[in-house]
Formats: sequence, C-alpha cells, structure tokens
Amino acid sequence: MVGMNRVSLIGALSVFVIVSAIIGIEASVHEYSGERFLSKGNSFVFHGGSEGIYSSHPSRVHDGRDSFIRFEKVIFRRPKEFSNISTVSVHAIVFEVDDRETIGGSAYGGQRAVCCTPDLAKLGVCKEGEIIHRKSTKNPGWPQVFGTSFEADESVATLPSRTIQITETGMYNLYFIYCDSRIKDLVVEGKTIWKNPMGYLPGRMAPLMNFYGFMSLAFVILGIFWFYQYARFWREVFALQNCITIVITLGMLEMALWYFDYAEFNETGMRPTGITIWAVTFGNVKRTIARLIILTVSMGYGVVRPTLGGITSKVVMLGVTFFLASEVLELVENVGAVSDLSGKARLFLVLPVALLDAFFILWIFNSLSATFNKLQARRIMAKLDIYRKFTNALAVAVIVSVGWICYELYFKSTDVYNENWQKAWIIPAFWHVLSFSLLFLICVLWAPSQNSMRYAYSGDSEGFDRDESLVLIKPYPMPANDFLNPTGPKPLQSNNSLSNVNSEEEKTA
Repeated sequence: MVGMNRVSLIGALSVFVIVSAIIGIEASVHEYSGERFLSKGNSFVFHGGSEGIYSSHPSRVHDGRDSFIRFEKVIFRRPKEFSNISTVSVHAIVFEVDDRETIGGSAYGGQRAVCCTPDLAKLGVCKEGEIIHRKSTKNPGWPQVFGTSFEADESVATLPSRTIQITETGMYNLYFIYCDSRIKDLVVEGKTIWKNPMGYLPGRMAPLMNFYGFMSLAFVILGIFWFYQYARFWREVFALQNCITIVITLGMLEMALWYFDYAEFNETGMRPTGITIWAVTFGNVKRTIARLIILTVSMGYGVVRPTLGGITSKVVMLGVTFFLASEVLELVENVGAVSDLSGKARLFLVLPVALLDAFFILWIFNSLSATFNKLQARRIMAKLDIYRKFTNALAVAVIVSVGWICYELYFKSTDVYNENWQKAWIIPAFWHVLSFSLLFLICVLWAPSQNSMRYAYSGDSEGFDRDESLVLIKPYPMPANDFLNPTGPKPLQSNNSLSNVNSEEEKTA
C-alpha cells in the first residue's frame, strides 16, 4: 500500500529483507514445495521465512514454552544435467534483523556482495565462493550459518535436521543461499517450524488473538443490551433497528470466528482455511451492510422517507461492488499466498476498496446535508437533534480515520525492516475498535424504546417526497369565492391548520 522511500541497501540480501518486511509470511510452519532460487547479485537466494519471535528461557525447553526455529526434511534438488558438478554447497543463514549488516562485504569500498569475491579472498577476509558473514557484537553466536553439499553424480542434497533455540526477542530471517553460478534451477523442498513461547502464532499476530477475544466479549455485551431492548419494545421496532440487529449479530460471529481462527493457528502452526474464509466473509458482509445502513439513514430512509425511490438500484450496486472488492482483498491477504504478490498487485487490490470507501463518505455527507436542511426547514426538532448527533459522530470518525491512515503510512514507511513488529498489531486492531465505537453510538441513538416510533417515518408529518411529486398532481380549479376574496378570513380552515400544527408538535415532542 505504501512505497518504501527510506531504504539503505547493504547488498543483494538486504533487498530480500526489505521485500520480506513488506509482504510478510503468515505461517509458522513454512512449507517449501519445489520453490526456485533467485539470482541476486553474485548469489542465488531463496527466502525461507521472516517472523517476530519472543525469547524463552532455556529452562522452559522441557515444558513446551520454548521458542525455536526447527528444520525438518529440508532438501535441495538440482537438474540432472548439473549432477556431475561436485562440491556445490548450499547454506542456511538465520539472523536477527539488527544483525543484517553482518551479512555481506565489499572490497575497497565497492558494491557489497553476499558471496566472497576474488578481491575479498585476496585480502584474506573470506574464502572464495563462501557466504560472507561476521559474528554479531550484540548477539553472541549469531548469525547462525550451516549447510550441506552436493556430491558428484547426486541430484539431491539433504540439510541436517536442526533446532535453533531463540533466547533473544527479535525479528528473525531465514535465507537459503548458494554461490556457484554454474548451477541453475535449484529448488528447495521440506519445511521449517517457527514457534513462540505461547504457541505457533507469529509474534506480530499473537496479541491479536487476545484482542479478538476481548472484542467478542464487547459484542456480546452490546448484543445483550440491544436484544433486551428489542424484546421489551418489539412492537415499537422499525426497519432501521432491524438492520442494526443484523450488524450486531454479524459482528459477534466475525469476532468469534477470528478468535477461533487465531487459536487454531496458534495450536497447529497452520492457518485453518475454512474458518478464515468464513471470518473474512462475515466481516465483509458486516462492513458492507453497515456502510449501506449509514448511507440510507443519511438519505432519511426509514426516518423521514419511506423508500429510496429511484436510487435504490444504485445503492445496491455500490454495496455489491464494495463487498466483492473487499472480499477479494481480504481473502488474498488472509488465505492466499501473500508472499507471491508484488507491491503493484497489492495496490491493484487495495485501490478499488479505498476509492469505494471515499465514494461512500462523499455520498453520505452530501445526503446528510440535504436531509439536515429539510429537517431544519420543517422544524422537526426530535429528528433534527438525533441527526445532528449522528452527523457529529460521523465527522469525528472520518477525521480520526484520516489521522490514523496518515500514522499508518508513517509507521510503514519508517519501519522498512519490520523492527517495530511488536506494535504492528495495533494498526488492524484500531479499525475494529473504531467501527465498534461507531456501531455502539448508533445503538445508543436508535435503541428500541417506548418512543422509538417518534424517530420513524410517520407519513403525515414528513413531506420529503411531496415537493418532488407536486408537479405530477393535477391542480384543482380554485372556487369562485377565492377569486373574489383570495385573502379573506377562513375560520374553519384556520382551525384545521391549528389542529394540524398541534398534532405535528405532539409527534415531534
């Protein structure tokens, strides 16, 4: 979504680190099924994973609350035509993001390289063809580099099984690298397992499991309040309140599904596809209906007008388009292989949703302005007051949203290497809190009560559509006495008018 403009490259490996920080990998069990190495500088690189991991104490190894990166059945396969080349080494390198500058080097201040060059070998810094790395001054024993070699006439090399204990909290990266340019089309198979002390959830996602648990509880409390009022005053319920009931129900289901999705992920290390799809779908249905409710209320539907008239199809079309665009985006981000998407592909999916949201906002405030002006002109004070509060709440929500978007852009543009991964969960959490807060306010404003119908469309007191339809009504001929005395007193008509005014005041009291 945002371009990275503060990038200080330290060679080909650093480019991969940046790409990994942008796209992320959301599986704690990273499976490799024939992925190819890519040429980067003077090396061939495959990114095996990047996750935030919390530290664990060595004494917790035996009670299952340890942190580690485990290599299981990782093999490298080369084409048969290259099997006659011997002593080809493939290395795995694991490092914490703060130690990224310990990888690679350059001779005489030239371009940095991951693999040892002839010039560096002459200086005695490294052995030609090996990976350049130095020991970290911050983390003794890091980075960790180990590997395997292809023997002559062999097309498969197996990486020894190994478990790396994590004793320092940080963002850890794994790369598989080889330096022999004679070998082409090398692929990797197998898997690595990444674990935090509390389970398999990646560190930046772990706090969201508890967050979704709290949000589920919040929706349950809101639902109890709303359904209690709904049951008490069910005879006074009107269409808008039925729509709010649907949104609350969908919200409870969405938060519960997200919690179970993360709980399953934490337990097994693999994303449960079925639960994730349902959580994404319920969430998008809820967001679509919520936007349509706000839009139709802004137009006065159910409150000051009985129907939307000729624009109903346009409103429905906007809602369907928004649902499809957001559904594709959320499914790709949460279910699909995010690491296969380039920045342009992500922008292609995000941009339609952003444009539709902007269109919703413009249409909502334009409709609110028209409805507000008509209520003021007719002096329907009860509905005018509730619309004033509704408008103020929406304005505050939009201002806060714009401010948070600016902060999100700043956060992502300045956190190139994902060093602030422990705070990253706050960004998606904020949007859930904001939408819940707006829903809570709507529930307070339109909660079912014994006076609910005073806020519903009453037919007699609102003439919002009357002005638009006057031209369609054939005027009756004016009586002769009206021509003779158009401004004369009409006692009976005046009494009826006074009676209508009193009736209107009682309705709006």
